[in-house]
Amino acid sequence: MNILIAEDDFISRKLLINILEELGHEVTVSSDGQEAWEAYRAQPMRLIITDWLMPRLDGLELVERIRENDLCDYTYIILLTANIGQRENYFKAMEAGVDDFLAKPLDRLELEIRLRVAARILGASSRIESLENVLTICAYTKKIKFPDEGWTTIEEFMRKRLGITLSHGIEPEYYERVIKPQLQQLKEESERGEEA
Repeated sequence: MNILIAEDDFISRKLLINILEELGHEVTVSSDGQEAWEAYRAQPMRLIITDWLMPRLDGLELVERIRENDLCDYTYIILLTANIGQRENYFKAMEAGVDDFLAKPLDRLELEIRLRVAARILGASSRIESLENVLTICAYTKKIKFPDEGWTTIEEFMRKRLGITLSHGIEPEYYERVIKPQLQQLKEESERGEEA
């Protein structure tokens, strides 16, 4: 995963880069919020780890800009800070649009856990986005076409993708209005055929 980091402290930045690269991630590095904002605008990334207190543009201002400018599916933002102990700071950060927090000094295991959570949420977000934008339903067969999988029944799609098992029935009003008259007509035609 390509992760954008915004951290003005050299030692914290270097530590973060080393851990992320050891975990197999690509890292785009910014030394302040303004630089991170410019990098994000040039190439939106889905995961950002940002310090709170930085020159030119602080972490919360960066988060607010990202949330105001919907440049990609969803961007998961982790705030790296020593300020999280104060309740009002926590609410202020959440209000700005922060998804998660990492306390300073940085703990590798906590970072790994936060990254796993971010990957799950971003994966779910991508699946939802794909469902919203690429489903095609055949008007005749009522099958669904899903990218790279071809056509499948609605029932199979719901079971595989959403874990939902569908049962079938007939809406009573539809039965009375459409099906019952058709059955009555077939019965009458059959009786006339037997008489002839």
